[in-house]
Amino acid sequence: MALRVGIVGLPNVGKSTLFNALSEAGAEAANYPFCTIEPNVGVVAVPDPRLDRLTELAGSKQTLPATIEFVDIAGLVAGASKGEGLGNKFLAHIREVDAIVHVVRCFDEENVVHVEGSVDPIRDIDTIDTELLLKDLEAVEKRKERVSKQLKIGDKEAKAEAAFLDRMEAHLGDGKSARSLDLSDGETPILRDLFLLTAKKVLYAANVGEGDLPDGNAYVARVRARAEEEASGVVVISAEFEAQLADLPQEDRAEFLESAGEEESGLARLVRAAYDLLGLITYFTAGPKESRAWTITRGTKAPQAAGVIHTDFEKGFIRAETIKFADYDRLGTEAAARDAGAMRSEGKEYIVADGDVMLFRFNV
Repeated sequence: MALRVGIVGLPNVGKSTLFNALSEAGAEAANYPFCTIEPNVGVVAVPDPRLDRLTELAGSKQTLPATIEFVDIAGLVAGASKGEGLGNKFLAHIREVDAIVHVVRCFDEENVVHVEGSVDPIRDIDTIDTELLLKDLEAVEKRKERVSKQLKIGDKEAKAEAAFLDRMEAHLGDGKSARSLDLSDGETPILRDLFLLTAKKVLYAANVGEGDLPDGNAYVARVRARAEEEASGVVVISAEFEAQLADLPQEDRAEFLESAGEEESGLARLVRAAYDLLGLITYFTAGPKESRAWTITRGTKAPQAAGVIHTDFEKGFIRAETIKFADYDRLGTEAAARDAGAMRSEGKEYIVADGDVMLFRFNV
């Protein structure tokens, strides 16, 4: 499963600059709103040093990392839910992503105009949140109209859905996101079918000047407080710094990162935070042909993890030969891990752990 993340924010907060740096896809970055009319999409490798180590140990001919897909969605403005700034089109693109990276301007720069005339990250967050909430309210109202027709013909399932929609409408009307509403097991599928924008988890990318790396500034402190209130995540990142980093040869990047007090790129920190937010982990397969990373949801059992590779693996699952990455790294080879008792044979109820190196046995 490739993670698909939408990058959103007001115009001139550094969205496209950040996208360019992360994906090197060349989206136009300009000092005016709506320079990104169509969503730009960049598919990039998920940084994971463990995979490089497995390639080395297994003598793999190929290294195939997990991927993350960034979608640069053009800047939203107040009134987007009613079509301002091509808002309806842009809001529709958000429905198609797994999570939202909300880029928030946390830097002062008089040469980069702000659409609201001043820097205020919480106001900017509220502006976009309001537009997403209004669009969700519109979606709930439309669904209620359809359900009311089903109620008239005595549809039993419609009664439960109508009650949920009333509750969701009131919740959104209070300015609260759909993701913050406590759900019963029966309501979860209803919410999923609504494709509400505020049901998606949010990771704030606090965009600072290079001088405010790595810890941020007073603007970032306000964003962190907001994120804590709503159980969202925050990554401090400098789009300009990441753009400079992306232009450097690979061998010069570590020194450049160190100069800013960073141990890894913003991409690595952003991806890790997104995985944590969505409850995703990585397992590996390794051999002479290839070493590969696979993304699954935390709590996935072995047969379903095998199904990520191919549905036949899940259908014919027998067992999974499993080595923890730390053991593979320490012992050096699959054979050594087996001899040391570090390779385990796991059945259908085994819950895959992050970093497991797995070989699946299955019937065709």
